[in-house]
Amino acid sequence: MNLWRLEWLRLVRTKRWIALVGVYVFFGLLGPLTARYLAEILERFGGGVEVTFPPPVPADGMIQYISNVSQMGLLVAVVVAAGSLGFDAKPEMGVFLRTRVSEVWDILVPRLIVTFLAIAASFVLGALAAWYETVVLIGSLPVGGTLAGIGYGLLYLALVVAVVAAAASRAKSVLSTVLITILVLLVMPIIGVVEAVGEWLPSHLVGALADIPAGAGIGDFVPAAGVTVVFVGLSLWLAVRWSAAREL
Repeated sequence: MNLWRLEWLRLVRTKRWIALVGVYVFFGLLGPLTARYLAEILERFGGGVEVTFPPPVPADGMIQYISNVSQMGLLVAVVVAAGSLGFDAKPEMGVFLRTRVSEVWDILVPRLIVTFLAIAASFVLGALAAWYETVVLIGSLPVGGTLAGIGYGLLYLALVVAVVAAAASRAKSVLSTVLITILVLLVMPIIGVVEAVGEWLPSHLVGALADIPAGAGIGDFVPAAGVTVVFVGLSLWLAVRWSAAREL
């Protein structure tokens, strides 16, 4: 059994794909529903207090989706990726895999690609669910802008997986890999408070799927996309370098 098939079976048989798909699709369906009926929901559970909101616009459906998956969805993605890429967290597994390949890259590639494809597919399914329900409940979204927003979101998720790989190559456990990754991902938005800097940071891509349908230009996210590509390459290089030098 080659490492590609092994990684695929591990993803399927451990049911981790269900957690990914379930979280993203759930919020994809919940986001537009919340945007459409937010006033009614608050009035019903607000003890009779009347709440007034402006009429929802189509972009609100995607805003609600992104606001949810950028927290809970991202956490699930990081945990799943850490479980796959932190193969050295169990010394027995690390030795077993390393003694069967000539380069550590041969171990990382299947795990990187299968993990990213699983996370990316879940994100896209959730976005499509949010898109469909937004059209049904609120109104149409610009096709080009929405697709571009999905593409920027996928690029950011590629960075997330790459950062997990780099963290896993240094961390001693899956939990520490998750914590290091979350810390790195949290630092970027904090730095991004400075507007001139924030537009260049990968974290700027998180809101693309919400901002572009709301009126932002597709080109507004190109600088952040370029920096993200560089960071992905750097993170993968570090992952390979640190994994190859790691002592079990």
